[in-house]
Amino acid sequence: MNFKIKINQVTILEELPDFWSNSDYIKLLTAFNFSEGNTIKPENLREMLFMAISDYEPNHAAAIILGYKLSERLNEGQIEQLSNDMLVDKECEKYPEIDLHATLFAINQLLYQAYNGKFPHAKATQVAFTMSPLNEESKVKITKEYVLKAFQKGISDNNVIKRLFNEQLNSSETFTEAESIIWELHSSDNENFNLITSEYWLDRQEVIASEFEGDFEISDDN
Repeated sequence: MNFKIKINQVTILEELPDFWSNSDYIKLLTAFNFSEGNTIKPENLREMLFMAISDYEPNHAAAIILGYKLSERLNEGQIEQLSNDMLVDKECEKYPEIDLHATLFAINQLLYQAYNGKFPHAKATQVAFTMSPLNEESKVKITKEYVLKAFQKGISDNNVIKRLFNEQLNSSETFTEAESIIWELHSSDNENFNLITSEYWLDRQEVIASEFEGDFEISDDN
């Protein structure tokens, strides 16, 4: 299927919008031994959490937040190892289970801000674009997989997705990793889209065309 793609805006994000809720902040305050979080005004919760976090050693604080978000996926040993690794590496880019990258990014950035830069400075990329079928009769639900396949001609050959997943991008093989590579994909009309991914997967400089034609084969599973 063939589409005309227009890149409307590419921006860099320091954090994922709305990832952390006020409820998260209150529960995390409790985890950091501040039990009166529900008495704090909502607009002050985040700053109070930063103060609570900064009373702990960075790796200990990382372990607490990792446990809060990922205890169902990671055991204590993995959390301890990750809490130490996060101080020196962008684990939200390197961790082998890429479906955890978005959560690790959110945790990393919370710690980065709480400790004024002691943790690595990770970034995300947000792309606003339109994707219009060249054949107006073509009706298909655009998925993360189809976006990545169609984007090929508009991004640099140095892009890590193109280098690591060339076979999946250029066939009808189901590209299961796309669900984890693109963290968020939103559209109200299946034509105007907003995606968020890691800067590791798509750097702003790697978007080399503002308008291009993209195509993909319908996956075998669809």
